[in-house]
Amino acid sequence: MPDETNRRGLFEAHVVRGIAERLRVQFLLRHFDERKVWAAFMFVNGFTTIALLSLVALATGVPFVFPSLGPTAFLFFFDPKAPSASPHHAMVGHAIGIVCGYGSLLLFNLEHAGSALALGVDGRRVLAAALSLAATGALMILFKAAHPPAGATTLIISLGAIAKPSHLVVIEAALLLLVLQAIAINRLAGLDYPLWRPRAARQPPGPR
Repeated sequence: MPDETNRRGLFEAHVVRGIAERLRVQFLLRHFDERKVWAAFMFVNGFTTIALLSLVALATGVPFVFPSLGPTAFLFFFDPKAPSASPHHAMVGHAIGIVCGYGSLLLFNLEHAGSALALGVDGRRVLAAALSLAATGALMILFKAAHPPAGATTLIISLGAIAKPSHLVVIEAALLLLVLQAIAINRLAGLDYPLWRPRAARQPPGPR
């Protein structure tokens, strides 16, 4: 009997099936195990995503590759039907993480203190990290933009690994490129992937 994870459809390869149909290569799914084809798709797409951002970084001299973009890319292509995988949740969620992370640095006068990963953690850094993550979670709920990878963004900033204001803007610019790729790939697969907000689920009619 399938476990609870499979019943929820977490391991449904919607994107791969859709792209195979659009490109008329369904024979791949007939001749190879679907899970392996999906794994290959994730490998190629993940490689392409980071490679493109790295090429932009190489051409511009601006660091377009950030650790928290990895979980976002995985969410976009692994479970694109999840509300948290929509462009709205990703862009707003990371923006909240950036504001909360840098705000905590300013509050505790740590914006020029360097990275805690290299210098170690003290009391102020602990408070900054804790406050940034707590505020990010609360604001994502209030703004209806829950995006778990944004929690990584706020910690990266509040721990001082990324603290230059110009680099914070670049995070959102890199995320925008990733969102455009997600829209292109998921729409190619024939999925009803939103351009911004996820569509509200229709409520069944109540009793008359």
